[in-house]
Amino acid sequence: MSNALIPSGMPERFANPLQQVSGLLAQPAVRRSLPMILMVGLLAAAALAWMSFSTAPQKVLFASLADADKASVTQALEQGNIASKIDDAGALTVDEDDYARAKMLLAGQGLPKATPGGYAILDQLPMGVSRAVEGERLRQARETEIARSIQEIDAVAEARVHLATPEASVFIRDNAAPSASVILKLQPGRALSDAQVGSIINLVASSVPGLKSDAVTIVDQMGGLLTKAAGESSLGAAGDERIAYQRRIEEKYRAQVVQLLTPLVGAGNFSTEVQADVDLDETQATRESYDKQGALRAEQGNWTGNQADAAQPGGIPGALSNTPPPASTVTAPNQAAPAAPGATPPAPGTAAAPAVKQSDQFARAYDLGKEVSVTRAAPGGVKKLSVAVLLRDIETAKPRSTVEIQQITQLVQTAVGYTQARGDQVTVISRKFAGAAALDQGQAWYDNAWLPIIARNVTAIVIALLVLLLGVRPLAKALMKKRDDAGPRLALGRDMGGTAAAAGQPPVGIDQIAGAQNYDERIGMVRGFTRDNPARAALAVRDMIKS
Repeated sequence: MSNALIPSGMPERFANPLQQVSGLLAQPAVRRSLPMILMVGLLAAAALAWMSFSTAPQKVLFASLADADKASVTQALEQGNIASKIDDAGALTVDEDDYARAKMLLAGQGLPKATPGGYAILDQLPMGVSRAVEGERLRQARETEIARSIQEIDAVAEARVHLATPEASVFIRDNAAPSASVILKLQPGRALSDAQVGSIINLVASSVPGLKSDAVTIVDQMGGLLTKAAGESSLGAAGDERIAYQRRIEEKYRAQVVQLLTPLVGAGNFSTEVQADVDLDETQATRESYDKQGALRAEQGNWTGNQADAAQPGGIPGALSNTPPPASTVTAPNQAAPAAPGATPPAPGTAAAPAVKQSDQFARAYDLGKEVSVTRAAPGGVKKLSVAVLLRDIETAKPRSTVEIQQITQLVQTAVGYTQARGDQVTVISRKFAGAAALDQGQAWYDNAWLPIIARNVTAIVIALLVLLLGVRPLAKALMKKRDDAGPRLALGRDMGGTAAAAGQPPVGIDQIAGAQNYDERIGMVRGFTRDNPARAALAVRDMIKS
């Protein structure tokens, strides 16, 4: 290579790296050891492939943990024979197959323990801290304690609380109301009901002075808003409750039908749907009724009257004629008036003349009958019920008869409480199901859980076999062939030396080499000595290299 191709400022030995590498590979020692290097490399690649495919995929158990918790959690996992790793980011990972078992093991031991300290943060405040720092630490401690309280709910895995509490001002118009935001990480497959969301809102609002319920915002880990909007009325929530109640009623009747038909026709051989018209209106009525004829409670009054044969006043006016009549007494009209003083009583056997009533005046009070009835009808009554049942006709069996379908219909009517007066309907038919063959086959083979494990292990084994057969085996054959070729060559050299000795040529010694006349003759003697005494020549070369 000409010097024009070499860049200026670059040493000549670094001018062509490919030439340097080819020169290195052309050396006899490197060429002899190259097959061994390739074989070791292939074995390492096979081992790496085996480790990559045979090891189960890792799953993050905890993304961030304190150092004390890492030590305790790792020790607990080792005691439970669960392999764990800590990556460069500080996340603790375990095998995907051991994830659920590790969670249960750590939960049983109450790990991790080094969660935020709550009000214990206040114990770590140094002397002379400013009021602003003290207020922030107090707010942080309050947020942590509220988050701990929310995490006690079973459906909540993690919770974070952020409080916005403005500083109090002496001016009333400058005072701002506090607010709070809560982010929840729910357990897999769990959801919070409206009642649980309301409980969390009331919990947060009651924990902060001056915080109102409508100033609390709750968001789940998917970004869904769990709290209602500020202008939303309660009609929507009431409608959801009504729909949920109706679904519970329908699910109750459906479960009864399923429980009845499963042992009769078998699971998967029927389908049922229930539609319930539920009376969700709450009514309240009040009624008052009175009797037309009342009962006499009190009577007060008087009346005046006389007898038909009573003596009429007469005679000479005088003292006796000016005497006032005796005082009248109140008696019943059918009773005889008392005799006046000095009057002759009637003779026995003669009837007294009836008294003639002249005037009366009475005040009577009557009690009237009164009935007060209050009726309150609670919602939840079923106004109408419709049940549809579809039976599956088995292809290998004969179709169901009309009598059998009628019997099943009667059973369903009895199970759901059929009432003809309210217009209930129960319909049972028998038809062939679409895709019945797929239902009979059951789960597909490629949906089994053991298939990925077997595929991973088989792939690792195939890769290792390919490396051994296509890489290691040819290299081993090449090495064995070179060793086999070296044996005949050595034997041939020995035979040639023996032939030279047999031909009458004396063996070359050290004295002959020392007594050589010129340089060429000495080189020839050294070659002869090396051919006749290879072991001594090797020792001589070694001593020369050492010296």
